[in-house]
Amino acid sequence: MGREYPDRPVVGVGGVLIEDGRTLLIKRGSEPLLGQWSIPGGTLELGESLQQGVAREMLEETGLEVRVTDMIEVFDRIFTDPAAKAVNGSARPRYHYVIVDYLCERLSGTPQAGGDVTDLAFASENELEKFHLTPTANRVLRRAFAMDRERQGKKSFPSPLT
Repeated sequence: MGREYPDRPVVGVGGVLIEDGRTLLIKRGSEPLLGQWSIPGGTLELGESLQQGVAREMLEETGLEVRVTDMIEVFDRIFTDPAAKAVNGSARPRYHYVIVDYLCERLSGTPQAGGDVTDLAFASENELEKFHLTPTANRVLRRAFAMDRERQGKKSFPSPLT
């Protein structure tokens, strides 16, 4: 099954790495979102778990070996083609992804663009706007920053019950 004009949705995975208050972004070198900044990720391969897919995509696209931690969000992304009509007469989906994004922690490696990625950048939460991310990517990243702050707070202040 191809990604373009699929018979059913394609499962996508993404990894959000936050270090020192900045997240790693990639610039896409292929459709969909060609030339746009985004969260690293791609499609799940047959036989892979979601976490294995995230780790593989992060290594391929960023050169980083990561530990996949908490799920951030699950959402769908549908790109229709108004020129192509479905059986019911509506615009046919050119791409249809169900995407699962996870927080990640770097285990090793130096960030470098790989696969279909043309560039990498680190951005603080306050800098996200200048990367012209999709509204969904913005929402996922803001949620990831909040989750990271919560995790950092728990590391700084251990529970008195432990």
